[in-house]
Amino acid sequence: MSFFEEVHPEMDRYLENHASAEPDILKALRRETFQKTTQPHMISGYQQGRLLTIISKIIQPKNILEIGTFTGYAALCMAEGLSKEGKLTTLDINEELSYLPKKYFEKSEYASQIIFKLQDAKDFLKKTEEFFDLVFIDADKENYAEYFKLIKPRTQSGSIVMFDNVLWYGKVLEESPKLKSTQAIKELNDLLAKDDDFENLILPLRDGINLLRRK
Repeated sequence: MSFFEEVHPEMDRYLENHASAEPDILKALRRETFQKTTQPHMISGYQQGRLLTIISKIIQPKNILEIGTFTGYAALCMAEGLSKEGKLTTLDINEELSYLPKKYFEKSEYASQIIFKLQDAKDFLKKTEEFFDLVFIDADKENYAEYFKLIKPRTQSGSIVMFDNVLWYGKVLEESPKLKSTQAIKELNDLLAKDDDFENLILPLRDGINLLRRK
């Protein structure tokens, strides 16, 4: 949940009521996430999910990378735009929760296109030789800048990269933040704004998405 949702719940409901319908499999996954996890607010959710779907459908990616699977909601949203021969690789290290995304990936129409790995993202990025058309990062914030440095060589012209939670409940406005997570997000946002190989914009949706396009 974002600061905006807490302060303007009526507006949040209005936005959801005027967005495209959420597929039934995502409704079920969202419901089970709130029933069976201790931090259900970590799910991408309705509005952000529809954004991920629209972006994916616009670019029709052949190769998607997600860092931070959680229960699989965002992955399924992006899979809606995959090209017919495309694949989506999603990485997480939470073995205890892995049963939930696996369950919904297998139930989805994209089961044959989704590769779920219990693997550290930094290790994966250091070894892979793949290039990615669409990348979504929603994982440990203290590694955000490092993820970007490792992801950049695996992108090409037109690639889209998105970082979630880049407003960090408004904490990015703190001049001298004490939390390492806040410091890391501020570092990332500064890094992205200065990188001449990308054009970017922070979308104030939920807790903020830094949206980048490789030139």
